[in-house]
Amino acid sequence: MVASATAPAAAQFSAAIDVSKQTVAEAKASQQRIDSLDEETSRLLVDYRANLKQYELLSRFNQSRAVEVERQSTQIENLQLDVDNIENIQRAMLPLMEEMLATLEEFIAADMPFLERERADRIARLRNVMTDSNVSEAQRYRLIVEAFQIENEYGRTIEAYDGTVAAEGGELSVEFLRIGRIALIYKTADDSVLRIYDRDANAYVDLDNKYMSDVKLGIRMAKEQTAPALLGVPVPAPVQAQ
Repeated sequence: MVASATAPAAAQFSAAIDVSKQTVAEAKASQQRIDSLDEETSRLLVDYRANLKQYELLSRFNQSRAVEVERQSTQIENLQLDVDNIENIQRAMLPLMEEMLATLEEFIAADMPFLERERADRIARLRNVMTDSNVSEAQRYRLIVEAFQIENEYGRTIEAYDGTVAAEGGELSVEFLRIGRIALIYKTADDSVLRIYDRDANAYVDLDNKYMSDVKLGIRMAKEQTAPALLGVPVPAPVQAQ
């Protein structure tokens, strides 16, 4: 009786042990799955945080680029306004420079006839510059202003130079003496001819030979061969204001 009663109890105990083992195995498997899910969750969280950081950096970068693009767009608009203003100024400068050049040409034509070829060539060069597309408006204006400055300087300087004048039977080689715009005189090498430009007559007239020594002194002064000194030459009377 004892033996027969013990057998079923042992079987039940063995079955309980098997169930317990299975439960432990399932619990262990569940824990492994939980651990795996926890690792995956941690990895995803790290990736999420990294992506979020990258997104924030890109957002700030895009914002800064947007500000820079807007600033550059404003600069481009301002530059375009400057270009438009320059073009307007250039269009206004052209007739002004044409007028300046015409005034200079008229002034030279009405002035004493010294350095005629040199001054005529300067005007011709300026005329060519005005039609040369390779020359900027600024360069044209600078050259015209320089020409005015050169003409202005003639009124404050003394100069001697060789040249020719029309004479019977051809041309006569002479030496000119220009004293500012006060007097324009020439003499021949042998001192046989001494003449001065007469504005009223618009021609050269004979000058008394008594001025020859002063003219020679003036020529030496102009060539810096002697110290400056007073010259005794006839000058036209000043025009009285009306």
